Amino acid sequence: MLKIKLTLEYDGTRYVGWQIQPNGPSIQQEVEEALGQLLQTKCDVVGAGRTDAGVHARGQVAHVVLPKQVENRNLMNGLNALLPEDIRVLDAVEVDSDFHARYSAKSRVYRYQLALQPTALDRNYSWFVGGYQLDRGHLDTCAAAIVGEHDFTSFCRAESTLPHHLCTVTSARWLESDSLLCFEIAANRFVHGMVRALVGTMVEIARGYRTLEEFGALFAARDRRRAGMAAPAKGLFLERVIY
Repeated sequence: MLKIKLTLEYDGTRYVGWQIQPNGPSIQQEVEEALGQLLQTKCDVVGAGRTDAGVHARGQVAHVVLPKQVENRNLMNGLNALLPEDIRVLDAVEVDSDFHARYSAKSRVYRYQLALQPTALDRNYSWFVGGYQLDRGHLDTCAAAIVGEHDFTSFCRAESTLPHHLCTVTSARWLESDSLLCFEIAANRFVHGMVRALVGTMVEIARGYRTLEEFGALFAARDRRRAGMAAPAKGLFLERVIY
């Protein structure tokens, strides 16, 4: 038996997310079907994070246990020949038997892209907010307040059944490049919908719809109804997983 770590990138526009679901195609399903076709046996693929419908990845990580020896480059090339064009395997390496794509991860990095000008090329990969004046100072102040260990219940989907909502954020910052304003966040774990809820709430504050004091109070409130809207899925990327 051979355990392989896969690094993938994908455009999540037409998928229901990473995880296999009955209501549409998923990334996990496409990878497992490609593996089955390539190796003529069923292989279960375990991802580092369950990205939601419409969310993209530049560095998703998964592991799979193969029933026989396969040269890594042949595996990668074979999968890329069978996968749709919006999913690519960037790397395939053999790992120890105790490696787990999800549980061995120390942290994950997500990036959310705001478009400050109308864009044709990036319309599926950013949220256009150029029609509003954003207070960059407020965005930076909010990002600084996120760093550290907090209860993110107010930024988690209400229907979530997670045992707890504590996350330790090691970095959170806003970066500006050309016509994009990007929020980058790294943490040991993320609760459901956390990054999109944070971005949506910060944008409301930067527009003047909420105050900085309200943002700080959301952590203690532990109530999703108190936070702002969830930013659209299309602007969110899983950048990388750190082991």
